[in-house]
Amino acid sequence: MDQILNKMGSYWFSQKANRELNSVGDDINSLSSSIEGGAKWMVNKLKGKMQKPLPELLKDYGMPVGIFPRDATNYEFNEETGKLTVFIPAICEVGYKDSSVLRFSTVVTGYLEKGKLSDVEGMKTKVIIWVKVTTITSDGSKVYFTAGMKKSRSREAYEVLRDGVGVDKF
Repeated sequence: MDQILNKMGSYWFSQKANRELNSVGDDINSLSSSIEGGAKWMVNKLKGKMQKPLPELLKDYGMPVGIFPRDATNYEFNEETGKLTVFIPAICEVGYKDSSVLRFSTVVTGYLEKGKLSDVEGMKTKVIIWVKVTTITSDGSKVYFTAGMKKSRSREAYEVLRDGVGVDKF
């Protein structure tokens, strides 16, 4: 009798464990489709989809690796449309060695192509007053920021990752 109960208990336990494991997989899939923002990359990693680091993606597209703050590690990139969405933990400003300053919202979007990030939303630069950056292009040793007018800056200033300094509002 003990052997029968043992086998039944073992069978019941293995069936329950299988259901639980399947449930975890379903939970991960539903979590993946419902998570907003920065945590989605972790679910993709759990599902086996590896994503290259943001600086590497920018480098592959001919853009300076330091145009976003160092802690902007989570992003979504659609290779078909070129849409890039970068998630930043908090509104912040980054100062660069050429004395320029960029301010970032918690979500920055744009369309990434070779040497260009266009239709930018969520980024400003200081030109006497804060002005919305609409396009960033990279050409050789220069980076061009379009914010009302096109301003060239040394690419070298944007090749180093820098920490953002928190600010109260975008």
